[in-house]
Amino acid sequence: MSSTLSSLPPALFTAPAAANGSDACVVEDPALRLPLAAGYSLIFLLGLAGNLFALWVFLFLHSSRNSVRVLLIHCAVADLVLLACLPFRVAYHLNGNRWALGPAACSLVGNLFYMNMYVSITLLGLIGLHRYLRLRGRGRARSFAGSGSCACGGRRWPWSWVLCGGLWALSLAAAVPMIAAAEDHDTADKCFHYRPRSHGAKAKAYFNAALVGFFWLVFAALAVCYACIGLRLLRASRNQPRLPNAQRYGRTARKSFVVLLLFAVCFAPYHAFRPVYVHGQLHGPQPCQRARLLERVNEVMLLLSALNSCLDPVMYFLLSGSVRRAALRTLGGRFRSNGGGSNSSTTEGRRSSLPASLLNTPRASICVAMAGPPRRTELSALPPGGLQ
Repeated sequence: MSSTLSSLPPALFTAPAAANGSDACVVEDPALRLPLAAGYSLIFLLGLAGNLFALWVFLFLHSSRNSVRVLLIHCAVADLVLLACLPFRVAYHLNGNRWALGPAACSLVGNLFYMNMYVSITLLGLIGLHRYLRLRGRGRARSFAGSGSCACGGRRWPWSWVLCGGLWALSLAAAVPMIAAAEDHDTADKCFHYRPRSHGAKAKAYFNAALVGFFWLVFAALAVCYACIGLRLLRASRNQPRLPNAQRYGRTARKSFVVLLLFAVCFAPYHAFRPVYVHGQLHGPQPCQRARLLERVNEVMLLLSALNSCLDPVMYFLLSGSVRRAALRTLGGRFRSNGGGSNSSTTEGRRSSLPASLLNTPRASICVAMAGPPRRTELSALPPGGLQ
């Protein structure tokens, strides 16, 4: 699952570098050590504070018990586990890119990092699918996206908990063999760097390639879901511009693309470069200059992917009225009582007539917004009680 779990001696994973053939190629760039250590440290501190705060809100201040809340709780947990891996990377870079804990610990930390990154990607995809089904689903699809349950082990469980439990079980089942599988020619003092895959480890490279394909499927599904949600809300805003909630339709439509923006900034560059990286691993030792380039670009792209862990709480703040209100209460009650500006921002979710999975909404406003005569529409059929 990780391309940077253990190490090969430099002479084994790259060709001789110097023109006279006497020097071995050193792939790692010393100039990146301090920037990477500083970047991971900042991500760790901001992400830890943001995700702990979000988890506190979801567990203790969030009165609603809907499916999105469950998915966000698990997303915050995945981010926290990923963040717990970052101090090891910081220590590695500050120690001159030398690993002091042995190959087993390197494999454990690297695989946990990647496992939780893809758990987070999957959960964000499920949140997008949930919002789309709440808006457009009918019959079983809408029940599935709401508070429905399924039978499992002789009991009925909410589908969101079943999905999250299955996701964690599948992720652990995939990660444990990767952690247990030893790399050929491991050295105890190296970790988190480029190397080609030997015959016994090529399966890991192919598995990495499969994860790349999975990410782009999730990204495409999110693009379709949020494009449909945003266009529908924008259409409602333009068709009935004189309604009190019309402007909020447009604002919420724009906020719906926050998840796509996070994917585009954090995950898309890493997964766009990943096929080139895996190709280099599968085709034996690379020329030294190319190997160095693969290493440098991969490190920067990986830092961007870790950035998502401290940006997810920003997404919660933008999309959830309850998180905003809790944050404002924590920062000081004056933000909630100083006139209409702050108060309207914190009550935007309650007042707007949006689907329940997007914002808590009065049904009557949607009936008026979507058409002339009162009728049951896809939006008006959604019950209140969204993520607030």
